[in-house]
Amino acid sequence: MVHLRYALSYRDVEELLAERGLVIDQVTVHRWVRRFTPLLVEAARPCRHRPGDRWFVEETYVKVAGRWTYLYRAVDQYGQVIDVLASTRRDQAAARRFFVRALTQGRRPVEVTTDKAPVYPGILDELLPEACHVDAARENNRIEADHSRLKARLRPMRGLKRLRSVQTVTTTSPPATSNRPPTGCKTARCAPKRPSSMASTTPSKPSCP
Repeated sequence: MVHLRYALSYRDVEELLAERGLVIDQVTVHRWVRRFTPLLVEAARPCRHRPGDRWFVEETYVKVAGRWTYLYRAVDQYGQVIDVLASTRRDQAAARRFFVRALTQGRRPVEVTTDKAPVYPGILDELLPEACHVDAARENNRIEADHSRLKARLRPMRGLKRLRSVQTVTTTSPPATSNRPPTGCKTARCAPKRPSSMASTTPSKPSCP
């Protein structure tokens, strides 16, 4: 649907349809979005690229029914959206729920970049003990730029009324970049430490450069 790809309001779509001789109210367009977007997402899932092995995770804010709501999002190194979770709270339970959902997308990352929120280290140690955790300044610029694109799309909609609507619309956010190489990234920023002959056989967490 054109509404999901471009920064258009429901009224904009109503006017575009009217120019083509279709008299459809904007409320109907809204109902179409809520009804068919999850079906389109599921139908397109087999055609998506496999998620990359470097994830950029951060939460942002959107208004739902006039109140600020937290939106957890993750993109890979190619800009592809991995998963989205809308939550009324910003706490450890919400962050853990987001990662559990995101990990069902198929590929486990070797590197996860987040901000310095104190909840992330514990959750990553629990769910992704083998992954490198990066929280240095400016390392998360990729997803921050993607937040700007998302909010540019949401602005013409003049607010969302329900968490379900946020989840539906933001899941279909276009990628920040389309420069995906034909093969996987060949450079690994996080390499596991090689165990020495005298070292313990217990696997260690990768070191970050």
